[in-house]
Amino acid sequence: MKTKELKDAISYLPIDQRIEIADYVLETLNRPDPEVEEAWLEEIQRREKKYKEGKTTLIPGEKVISTTRERLAK
Repeated sequence: MKTKELKDAISYLPIDQRIEIADYVLETLNRPDPEVEEAWLEEIQRREKKYKEGKTTLIPGEKVISTTRERLAK
């Protein structure tokens, strides 16, 4: 099946099926690298441990976003 034929066929599907296909296509384009995923997991665990030990504090997301916006506006 050619790309145009596939696109035409998809356009007639119900929205929920088109969303499912779009999700699938995006997943195939954004396959996670196992090494990167493992590194992030280790980093998350390291940060969680520091927090639980009282060696660091959390910053609310809203504060991080507002501070970032202020810095970018300069």
